[in-house]
Amino acid sequence: MGQHQSSKSYDQPRYNEVERRLYEGADGPATQQQQFLNAGDQELVSRMKSLELENQTLHKVVLKNKTALQRLEYRAAVLEKSPAPAAVLEKSPAPAAVLEKSPAPAAVPCANSYGAMSSILLDVKPWDDETDMAKLEECVRSVQMDGLLWGASKLVPVGYGIKKLQIGCVVEDDKVGIDILEEEITKFEDFVQSVDVAALNKI
Repeated sequence: MGQHQSSKSYDQPRYNEVERRLYEGADGPATQQQQFLNAGDQELVSRMKSLELENQTLHKVVLKNKTALQRLEYRAAVLEKSPAPAAVLEKSPAPAAVLEKSPAPAAVPCANSYGAMSSILLDVKPWDDETDMAKLEECVRSVQMDGLLWGASKLVPVGYGIKKLQIGCVVEDDKVGIDILEEEITKFEDFVQSVDVAALNKI
């Protein structure tokens, strides 16, 4: 009996030590896992910030290319509206004479010859949902003046079944003013309630 009690009193500290280590071991992996998760969250946040920065850079590049394209489209439209005079075509000399008497090539107009230009996005609002929007757009595009080129358009819902016409254009600043453009469009009072400038960018 005494021997049994002595063995039990000797083993008890070992049991306590083993039990303590087991508890510490159970807490250890959980702490390591939490540290791993925290490191993973930091890496994810860093990658998201990097992607946002790349997205902003790409947006600026796209906007710059879009502006350049609008300027080229305007120049192409101006060239298409300026054919060579018929008298020049009728009196053109023979090829040999051209080679002998041709003067120095004329200077090609540079980009600055068009003056300052702007890309404008207009919101044209009708009176109600019964307004013929196709006719309204036709009226808007019928406004023609030197230095004005109409672009793409779309209908945008504004509520209660009413849609507004959103249409873009490129203008030469020294030839076409926004006030004059709005005034010309609002003359179609049977269709147009108001005209607002939604966006304006210098080219």
